Amino acid sequence: MSYPEPALTEVNRPLIEGWKRGDLVLQHCSACGHVIYFPRAVCPHCWSQQLDWKKHSGRGRVVSYSSVYSHVTQPFVDESPVTLAEIELEDGGAMLARIVDVPSEGKIGSGTAVGLVSMPAAQSYPLPTFKIV
Repeated sequence: MSYPEPALTEVNRPLIEGWKRGDLVLQHCSACGHVIYFPRAVCPHCWSQQLDWKKHSGRGRVVSYSSVYSHVTQPFVDESPVTLAEIELEDGGAMLARIVDVPSEGKIGSGTAVGLVSMPAAQSYPLPTFKIV
């Protein structure tokens, strides 16, 4: 499967390059301590430009999710339904991400434990992707 690649910018480069190694690397605001996802030039909470990148464990829990069955575009049609979730990360912060290999009987809900897809499978996905653990 070949997915579209995200546009690589100076702002998102550490996230994208970290993920290519199988790591979840997120921005942290040095001024207020907020964990930031998606990458930005300034903190959305305090507007500081003092942002650092830190590696996360890649473990978390589903806050909420949606399974998308229709209007799915290529190359995702063959993988429908596509599950997207808000994930509260174990070591701080939250993010929106795809969860793959969700059983058809719906073994997912708020509080479900998830972890990053590990290498080498992670290299198949252009952005951080999770699975149920």
